Amino acid sequence: MVMNSTVNEFILFGLTQDPRKQKAIFGVFLMLYLATLLGNFLIVVTIKRSRTLGSPMYFFLFYLSFTDACLSTTIIPRLIVDAISQRKTISYNECMTQVFSAHFFGCMEIFVLIVMAFDRYVAICKPLRYTTIMNRHVCSVLVILGWVGSCIHSSAQIVLALRLPFCGPNVIDHYFCDLQPLLKLACMDTYVINLLVVSNSGAICTVSFIILLISYVIILYSLRNYSAEGRRKALSTCTSHFIVVVLFFGPCIFIYTRPATTFPVDKVVAVFYTIGAPLLNPLIYTLRNAEVKNAMKKKMWCRDARFEGK
Repeated sequence: MVMNSTVNEFILFGLTQDPRKQKAIFGVFLMLYLATLLGNFLIVVTIKRSRTLGSPMYFFLFYLSFTDACLSTTIIPRLIVDAISQRKTISYNECMTQVFSAHFFGCMEIFVLIVMAFDRYVAICKPLRYTTIMNRHVCSVLVILGWVGSCIHSSAQIVLALRLPFCGPNVIDHYFCDLQPLLKLACMDTYVINLLVVSNSGAICTVSFIILLISYVIILYSLRNYSAEGRRKALSTCTSHFIVVVLFFGPCIFIYTRPATTFPVDKVVAVFYTIGAPLLNPLIYTLRNAEVKNAMKKKMWCRDARFEGK
């Protein structure tokens, strides 16, 4: 798999080189990662087994939680292990795999968030046609298109990464492999490749964020015809979605829509969309959603009842 490169492995610098801070990072991020997996796993299982959560919104929430778990698993375990390891190396092939996986699941999250916004738009602006427009077949097709689109995007990213020749320094000033820090190590003029990265990842993030903003403005404008109770319920759902969108897209736009320059703050910003968003999504969707909370309570109550019966 190594193309145009004399470097067989990279060294991940991580978030810090301070031994005390590394131990703290190990403990904190291990807890955050386990909480991320637990929260998203609970949502996936609850939606899968609950008869009351069969609407398209929860169909897409299922895939959002699944994608969040996969995105954090692609990146965080290595950060945790490297925090207590003396040798923080990653092979060339593993690095390229991480680039592909991170962009694949990151792009899938973008597609799911867009589809969820579209679902809320149809539900609020075209309520009488909602069940017709957002039927199970349409929802399945939208998810499939998301997987295909993510595969195309991540394939484009890996093609760019494989074209980079590495013949000197191999220390990546980051805690995972991504194109921006890799461009810094390449022994070639990366101006054109950086433009392609910005036009690919940067454009996807920016255009998607603008589309989502427009959709929420239209939704808010449409709420003027609703009753006070209807507005409250719709605003509660849309607010949850919008918080998730800002948490994810803000850092992504900051990272991927600028020239080939890296800043020390990049690693901290990346934490927001690699662990922050996947961790907070389950909290946001459960704490602000009575249906999900009730379904989880029923599931727990039924399990307790079975144990008592035994």
